[in-house]
Amino acid sequence: MAGNLIENNVVTIAGRVISDLEFSHEIFGEGFYTFTLKVPRLSENNDFLPVTISERLINNRKIEIGSLVEIEGQLRSYNNTNYTKEGNKLILTVFAREIKFLENEKQVKNPNQIFLNGYICKKPVYRTTPFGREITDLLLAVNRPYNKSDYIPCIAWGRNARYSENLNVGDNIEIWGRVQSRGYQKKLDTGEVVEKIAYEVSISKMEVCNIKRNID
Repeated sequence: MAGNLIENNVVTIAGRVISDLEFSHEIFGEGFYTFTLKVPRLSENNDFLPVTISERLINNRKIEIGSLVEIEGQLRSYNNTNYTKEGNKLILTVFAREIKFLENEKQVKNPNQIFLNGYICKKPVYRTTPFGREITDLLLAVNRPYNKSDYIPCIAWGRNARYSENLNVGDNIEIWGRVQSRGYQKKLDTGEVVEKIAYEVSISKMEVCNIKRNID
């Protein structure tokens, strides 16, 4: 059963490390560290994605700024209540299960891909951008072992957006896409405006499991 749950959430990202390793936390004597990976898009833009990795995966290998690596793992969420100015906050990170050190970019076939199988846990919200693009915001609950779940914000576009706005809470869907970072400004109660980064899954393909209808 645990193996099936792990397969519900599979992500592979590749790029260059742009931050030093920083200690995050320890569980049962096992230390975990975080760093930021610069992942190229098909356009000239990049995504800047947080990675969490166990010291057991690192061993004696040196992860440093400029290292070219491929990470395979899961996209996980955590509730962080240590934000005095902003209150409760959903934290997303790519939790590494494997790491591969690469010699050059030619070894990277697809630098950013994710598969999720989960359940709609919030009524989808359809909207249009100022440029007329259709978007539906989804929040997907993806089960993982030990009775835990990850809550992953997702964005559907175009035809997918029009279809998914009619999905119901509890519907089981599968999605394929990429993990993206997006900068935005937030105004605090104090009036201060701060720069923030949001992380979400941009959906390229989806399937509603109970009726097995493909939407491309």
